[in-house]
Amino acid sequence: MKNIEITPLDHVQQPPKSLVVRSLLTNAVAHRKVKQYLAATHAKNTQKAYQKDIEHFLQCGGKIPATPACVASYLAEHATTLSIATLNRRIVAIGWAHAVRGYDSPTKSALVVATLRGIRRTNGSAQRQAAPLVKQDIAKVVQHLTGIKGMRDKALLLIGFAGAFRRSELVALQVEDVRFVCEGIIIHLRRSKTDQNGQGRKIAIPYVRAKHCPVRALKTWLTKSGIQSGALFRRINRYQQIMDQGLTAQSVSLIIKQRVSATGLEAVRYSGHSLRAGFVTSAAQKGVQSWKIRQQTDHKSDQMLQRYIRDSRLFTDHTVKKIW
Repeated sequence: MKNIEITPLDHVQQPPKSLVVRSLLTNAVAHRKVKQYLAATHAKNTQKAYQKDIEHFLQCGGKIPATPACVASYLAEHATTLSIATLNRRIVAIGWAHAVRGYDSPTKSALVVATLRGIRRTNGSAQRQAAPLVKQDIAKVVQHLTGIKGMRDKALLLIGFAGAFRRSELVALQVEDVRFVCEGIIIHLRRSKTDQNGQGRKIAIPYVRAKHCPVRALKTWLTKSGIQSGALFRRINRYQQIMDQGLTAQSVSLIIKQRVSATGLEAVRYSGHSLRAGFVTSAAQKGVQSWKIRQQTDHKSDQMLQRYIRDSRLFTDHTVKKIW
């Protein structure tokens, strides 16, 4: 079998400096409406991530269209500096950039697939996971929150946990999306990471007989803030004034880190995903069936839940306890 030689990136033809990635993705089709719908095929956050991925590929000597050897070289060059998850996303972005311009994608070639598989085997494919913020920790975090910021953050954390929300979903919520009913609240999630077609879904959060009820916390925040429409969770300036602008996904992560740090937990271990992970972990620890968990999280399969459930049950009915 003939050996395949991978061309070094510095030997690959450089793209014009005037090349703009957004044009690269949309200018392949001249019709204005087609461009508009093409841009809507992915969520804004996904589009931004793809744009950055392709920019990096081009800056490193890649080009569109690219050869399989060029893409494989790119992967090899960054195998030790980028995570497997990032490399996987770069591959998807490069493939999409080819598809929208009508080119065959080099990312599906045997050379690229084999290179990525080799990187996984060499470097390992385990992804860094945010620590779950479980029910007990949530209670500790919110119990001493005071003031207008404290009310906002308490509602944010409890609703984020009880609804198993992603941070992008939390910051997208509007007051108009929340309906108070006798049993609790029904939240209309207009769009999510797994709902790219914008069909939306409804998430129920009931009243609970606990000191820190998510529904009551949200009601308190809305009452004290006087917010009647627009962004549900908003920025608060240093003068404790509530702004019209909603929180950003990044600010949710910072709030979580700040609040867990105040309780003595290691902030570096937590992120915006910790609320969602904490819900799944807490439910699994209580023995909730996976299909019921997925009803709240909207995971499409049990396989997606296993990384949380597996860790939550490490000490359940442990053999060491039986033989000690």
